[in-house]
Parts: sequence; structure tokens; C-alpha cells
Amino acid sequence: MPDPTGPDPTVLHPMPEQPRVVLLRPLVTSPLIEVGEFTYYDDPDDPTAFETRNVLYHYGPERLVIGKYCALGTGVRFIMNGANHRVDGPSTFPFPIMGGSWAAHFDLLTDLPNRGDTVVGNDVWFGHGVTVMPGVRIGHGAIIATGSVVTADVPDYAIVGGNPARVIRRRYEEKDIARLVAVAWWDWPAEHITEHVRTIMAGTVEELEAVAPE
Repeated sequence: MPDPTGPDPTVLHPMPEQPRVVLLRPLVTSPLIEVGEFTYYDDPDDPTAFETRNVLYHYGPERLVIGKYCALGTGVRFIMNGANHRVDGPSTFPFPIMGGSWAAHFDLLTDLPNRGDTVVGNDVWFGHGVTVMPGVRIGHGAIIATGSVVTADVPDYAIVGGNPARVIRRRYEEKDIARLVAVAWWDWPAEHITEHVRTIMAGTVEELEAVAPE
């Protein structure tokens, strides 16, 4: 008899026959990275190296927050604030990190602008090779096209693409987007999601609202 709560969100490889797919919540160890249940990453090389290969220049203290039920294609990378260099002087080279007597000038790096946390909503689909720049906020239900470079915030249920990524279109009208965000199916109890998977995947906004838990 099927488990009414659905699959186990603590299993690293939800598809044992496909080791290239990992759930990120049971994988990540950094206190600066937070990932919601069932968000997965797909990589044929080494998906378990996500924290070191896909979250880059994360020297802190900003956080990377990714919501529930997100799908990350191969090569999705999050560039964090540690990648910043000074651009207000003749040279962009980060001399102090080389050590020696140059380290006395480390204040020239520590006072660089910090765009803050990078925050991804729930149910976001990232295509292959997407790059997300520091401090970006991506809304619920967004789709990020293959190869996009996301340099600015992405609205809820927007489809964006390009370098820099631009809004191509919205998946729903504004009033329906507000309804979808309000119904927030990703926060429903596991049993309720399991019972209504078909409506969540293929139903209308009205049908989704109709089955929402009271």
C-alpha cells in the first residue's frame, strides 16, 4: 500500500537508478545554506559536490536560501558576494588576499558592497547552466531558461531568459499569481499534497483553491 505521506524527503538519492539526482536538503552541511524539502539537483558528474562546485565564493556571512520543490538543472551556479572586486580604483586585482605585507590593506576588501542574501522561492525551475548573481531574489513558480545569467530580482511565476536575464512572459495573469501565492501549495501537509498531486501538476487555479486544506 502506498505511503500516504509520499516519498521520503530525507533520502539523498530519490531515484536510486539515477545517482545523478540528489535532494539538496539532506546533502548540504553549511549553516549559510538553507534548502527546502524535495528541491533537487541533477548532475551526471558529481551532484554531491554541490556546495563546493555550485555555490561559489561563499566566504560569508550572506546566506543562500532555496525553497521547496525546486528543480536545478546541471551546472546551475550561485555566485556569492565573496566574488566582488573593487572597481573604483585603477586596478581590480585583490592584492590583500595574496598575503605578506599586502595583507595590511585587507580593509580595502572588507568594505566592499554586500548585496545580502540570495533567496529563491518555492517551485522554481532552473534550466541547464544558469548563473545567479549575488543578492538576487527569485519569486515562487519562476522558470529560469537554460544559460541565463540572473542579475536582478525575478517576479513570482515569471519566465526569464538571456544574459542578463529578462522577463519573457508571466505564466499567469497578476490576479491569478496572487491567488497561487496565497494558496501556497508547497506548505500543505505531505498527506494533502500526495492526495492532490494531479491537481497541483495539471489543474487550474480554481481547482487548486478548491482542494486547499482548511
